[in-house]
Amino acid sequence: MSSPLGTPRLLAALVLAGLSTGACATGRTLTDADYARAERFVNYKAIPLVDHAVTKVDWLDGTHFVYLDHDASGDRYLRMDTATGRAEPLFDQAKIAAALGQLAAGKPLEANKLGLQDITLTADGRYQFSVHGKTYVCSADATCTKPAAGKEPGALSPDKKSEAFIRDWNLWVRDVATGKETQLTTDGVENFGYATDNAGWKHTDNAIVEWSPDSTKIATFQQDQRKTGDMYMVSTDVGHPKLEAWKYPLAGDKDVTMIERVIIDVPTRKVLRLDMPADQHRSTLCDDVSCGSDGGWDDVKWAPDGKTLAFVSTSRFHKHEWFRIADAATGKVRTVFEESAKTYYESGIGRANWAYLPATHEAVWYSERSNWGQLYLYDLNTGKLKRAITTGEGVVTEMLKVDPKTRTVWFEAVGRQKGMDPYFSQFYKVSLDGGKPTLLTPEPANHDISLSPDGASFVDAYSTPSVPPVTVLRASNDGHTLATVAKADISRLQATGWVPPVPVTVKGRDGKTDLYGLMFKPTNFDASKKYPVVDYIYPGPQVGSVGSRSFNAARVDHQALAELGFIVVAIDGMGTPWRSKAFHDTWYGDMGDNTLPDQVVGLKELGKRYPWMDLTRVGIWGHSGGGNASTDAMLRYPDFFKVAWSESGNHDNRNYEDDWAEKYQGELTVDKDGKSNYDDQANENHAAKLKGHLMLVHGSMDDNVPLSNTMLMVRALMDANKDFDLLLVPNAHHGYAKDAPYVMRRRWDYFVRNLAGDTPPAQYQVTPPKM
Repeated sequence: MSSPLGTPRLLAALVLAGLSTGACATGRTLTDADYARAERFVNYKAIPLVDHAVTKVDWLDGTHFVYLDHDASGDRYLRMDTATGRAEPLFDQAKIAAALGQLAAGKPLEANKLGLQDITLTADGRYQFSVHGKTYVCSADATCTKPAAGKEPGALSPDKKSEAFIRDWNLWVRDVATGKETQLTTDGVENFGYATDNAGWKHTDNAIVEWSPDSTKIATFQQDQRKTGDMYMVSTDVGHPKLEAWKYPLAGDKDVTMIERVIIDVPTRKVLRLDMPADQHRSTLCDDVSCGSDGGWDDVKWAPDGKTLAFVSTSRFHKHEWFRIADAATGKVRTVFEESAKTYYESGIGRANWAYLPATHEAVWYSERSNWGQLYLYDLNTGKLKRAITTGEGVVTEMLKVDPKTRTVWFEAVGRQKGMDPYFSQFYKVSLDGGKPTLLTPEPANHDISLSPDGASFVDAYSTPSVPPVTVLRASNDGHTLATVAKADISRLQATGWVPPVPVTVKGRDGKTDLYGLMFKPTNFDASKKYPVVDYIYPGPQVGSVGSRSFNAARVDHQALAELGFIVVAIDGMGTPWRSKAFHDTWYGDMGDNTLPDQVVGLKELGKRYPWMDLTRVGIWGHSGGGNASTDAMLRYPDFFKVAWSESGNHDNRNYEDDWAEKYQGELTVDKDGKSNYDDQANENHAAKLKGHLMLVHGSMDDNVPLSNTMLMVRALMDANKDFDLLLVPNAHHGYAKDAPYVMRRRWDYFVRNLAGDTPPAQYQVTPPKM
């Protein structure tokens, strides 16, 4: 579950296999036109109707960035100069489209729909980007080539001249200009290889490395999975099926994945093994050693001169952290300071919030010891705390930059501004020497920040769930606006009848804590009617149900489902992040909780507030962790929730990867009588309580949450003589890919038929655009 069980872990698709409970519908008969009206509000139709919304910025250097400007005529890639505040076309898109079409075996590309991703500058000043998973390099005059590269993905060095990659369990480097390859390690063997990326739920060919600033050394590890248990998946094919097998440790396993840390000198190919025992394959941030969007190794940071390496070791159950420094020449390791937590330690939200400042013998460290995520300054000579850098209420979520010369930290945080939605992210700077942080983004909105490489300026796209984004370029010293980049226009979206979600606030299970969410109503809403309610749930603990508070024209398919005659609600319950440590720890060790007490009391409060919500007809759905929680809801609150649609759920965390459950449920312990602290969280142990309509959905090749999670539930329901529905998607992984539209339509049908008592149109064809 690393992003709705886990990013990463979100939507998917299926093939039917059913034990139908099918209640007879007695209400309306919906038509294709009704479904087509709902489909207008799905992401692939709604999002393209938002004009001039800057969704991503690619910095080329300290003073130039690229962004995508979209309107009814298509996409334009613009390059802004921060010195002048002027933007101009990045290149002639028609010529680029023609050149790329030639490289793609004559397959034409539309100039206004290029779909470029991750635009960067090469060492010789050309543009590199990916299109549909293929990498290209183009000059400004539209001379395009495919870079010399092998089949293995590479991790680029800071000087952009080399990339590290894995081949046959060993680490290699490839010269970007010539394609020449050099083998760095020779003793890598199967399941004991270098830089391998395998967290169980994720297994890729990416090399997990951290290059030194001068591009001469690589920090990585030799990952030992020789004793780790296996996971198996078998494909559905005509003829002999394909077996997929990989290492996948489970909660409670005696032997789990370990790493042996090494430093490799690239010119000499010398491998230096750090002088310490093998470490746990753990992170301060997520359930993998590589959590961030850049694909790097989050808890490892080089000194600017490359002579020392700082890293953080995490204990198996995430209760203990060790800040350590290694000598890159000798491999000697020194533990500088430690931190422990009664539940689990995390270093922030979105990135590992610690910094290594060897010039002043200091480190910036993140801790929730005060009940709020704050930054602290440590002395590396003594290992003692020097001071708190930030204090008070509110959570530092991401530390974007530390400048040792000016002794300034730039960070994002939530909940620091009184009278504002506590989930709105703001941007600040503060001195390492203490003092009040300076707010750089004053607007009461959610601010998406992209800081320039030199830290002198930042792009700020600010919005709310109901107000589209304004994107500006700001100075990092005081936040003043340098230039307006774009102002979003949603007039085309509004012309379809689109309405924004309604923010809602309710009290949590304790009757005191404010919980925040969004409510979606039909565009033809009639307050004199009674509407069935669908609760969308993702219980966390690493994210919540609502997601970002930035503007989004389509959040999952909430508005589309509402359009079919429902009130759709998403509430971030207690136990989800972005709030206090105590809030986040609400149901530590009790994962069967799943925020359900908050969902129930929150919906009941809304029902009293809004008489048009029919709380005799409440449904619930979710994917991954939400698939677990929605089934759980039917079993723990069978008289409240009447219908559930449960996708790809980790119904028993003993059948999910070790790091996830062992972080949030704790160590698996079994009593003499065979009972364990994991029994209650297992949905199959509550199967006999089912009363309403339950649809279980799973991909048969789900390599994140194995299919066994749902099959355990199926077995238990059959043993309890319960009726239920089952939809299996052949060969689908955790996300259902091409089958996702089919699954969505079936989900609509299920709630229309079983919750609203209406009849859906027969086999409505959802029509997403072809890629």
